[in-house]
Amino acid sequence: MIKQTLYFGNPTYLNIKNKQLNIQIKTKVNEKRITRSIEDVGVIVLDNNQITISHNTIKALLENKAAIISCDDRHMPNSVTLPLEGHTEQSERYRYQIEASVPLKKNLWQQTIVAKIRNQKAVLDILEKPSKRLQVLMNRVSAGDAENVEGQAAAYYWSCFIDGFLRDRYGEPPNNLLNYGYAIVRAMVARALVASGLLPTLGIHHKNKYNAYCLADDIMEPYRPFVDLITYDLFINENCDTFLSSTAKKRLLAIATADAIFGKKKSPLMVGMSLTSSSLASCYLGTKRKIVYPKIIQS
Repeated sequence: MIKQTLYFGNPTYLNIKNKQLNIQIKTKVNEKRITRSIEDVGVIVLDNNQITISHNTIKALLENKAAIISCDDRHMPNSVTLPLEGHTEQSERYRYQIEASVPLKKNLWQQTIVAKIRNQKAVLDILEKPSKRLQVLMNRVSAGDAENVEGQAAAYYWSCFIDGFLRDRYGEPPNNLLNYGYAIVRAMVARALVASGLLPTLGIHHKNKYNAYCLADDIMEPYRPFVDLITYDLFINENCDTFLSSTAKKRLLAIATADAIFGKKKSPLMVGMSLTSSSLASCYLGTKRKIVYPKIIQS
């Protein structure tokens, strides 16, 4: 089942009654009241200073494994709230994750970077940009990516993506669109990791002591190109070049329902993320050797 991503950008009151999320939205014109089944909610985005959410609502959302994203005054996601308990075998899975060997983590990172570059190549192919260089680089990724092929691929990829574009988190648009989309994906990946009984803090490659989501940042890498495709369309074809419009946010939030290939099956990204996280848990447990990452569908 595809979980819903709910976005609130107006003054809103949220509470729970009979396992239903009751939503009271105030606009300049009127006031709307709607309900959603709490079990259908996967991600909720709070993007207004006049949103009131009851503690009972927060508790119910977390009990149903939902992620709650809060946005700052620039309307950019700046925090995510996740449940502490996400799986019945959580303590055992934590132990296997913590005790994972260096060779295993290097192999998992190699798989991750190969999957990321493969999807970057797919993006350039869809946009009819030169991509053969990425195929060469993808074949050069070693265990742990000791040669930093990821960085070489990124430099080439961004130089082809949009003429004159410089990827910089604090740079000119469409960096803002990329940042927003990546933040949404990061939260969805963290949610999937917790649901599979894994610590999103303990990464296989990222090790920044100030980062609480190192593993989420690792595992989201092959998902980034899906954001890139939406961003390209928004920036080039829909002229969303200055600020995060409601249209842009709606398109980027809809990434949860974007279709991808997982193994031999087509699945929405949010559903497929559970395949990625559960396969990663199995790699830690030693019952599998491959992470199930998404592949971009090319027509």
